[in-house]
Amino acid sequence: MSSNHELVEFLRSRAWLKTLSLIKVFEKTDRAKFIPPAYAEHAYLDTPLPTLAGQTISAPSVVAVMTEALQPKAGQKILEVGSGSGYQAAVIAEAIGAKGRLYTVESVPALFDYARKKLAAYKSVEVVYGDGSLGLPEKAPFDGIIVTAGAPAVPKALFDQLKEDCRLVIPVGQRYFQDLLLVRKVDGKPVTESLLPVAFVPLVGKQGFKP
Repeated sequence: MSSNHELVEFLRSRAWLKTLSLIKVFEKTDRAKFIPPAYAEHAYLDTPLPTLAGQTISAPSVVAVMTEALQPKAGQKILEVGSGSGYQAAVIAEAIGAKGRLYTVESVPALFDYARKKLAAYKSVEVVYGDGSLGLPEKAPFDGIIVTAGAPAVPKALFDQLKEDCRLVIPVGQRYFQDLLLVRKVDGKPVTESLLPVAFVPLVGKQGFKP
């Protein structure tokens, strides 16, 4: 695949991307803008790629599945844990629009700086440096939460910061191999659905893995 349009059509053909509004969002969000120059030629392949400090940008198919599970909508307030390259955040920012708000928390200094630069044009996005496993209680509650690193369990802090009847998308399992979960908050309790096996870098923090 040699263009963002071809990538989106590929994601649609595999049914990883299904919602019309999200298809339009992915069309607007060019993955190549978030890829380090050394890997630019691979921007439209459905594969994870290295970023900085031993971290990766997820495969587009995984970004699509996670975004479909989150179902971000115009005007919502969303929390992202793990800013990474900024690609997932940009997708969400396009979905929630100018009246929405996205807080994205990054604990790796190099990635915090990278994401802040890549997302500078998105006025609805605030990149925060800190321990994402603790969420962002001062900005809670959220209409949705998405975590782009693997956790040993669903952090209580994140679930507590989720609004009732809203969605938390998170990889949970071992340090480098997890199940991607969709967790809904129903009557204050978690209702969990397993989506697919994934391999994310670990979520390091007080309610994640130890360094």
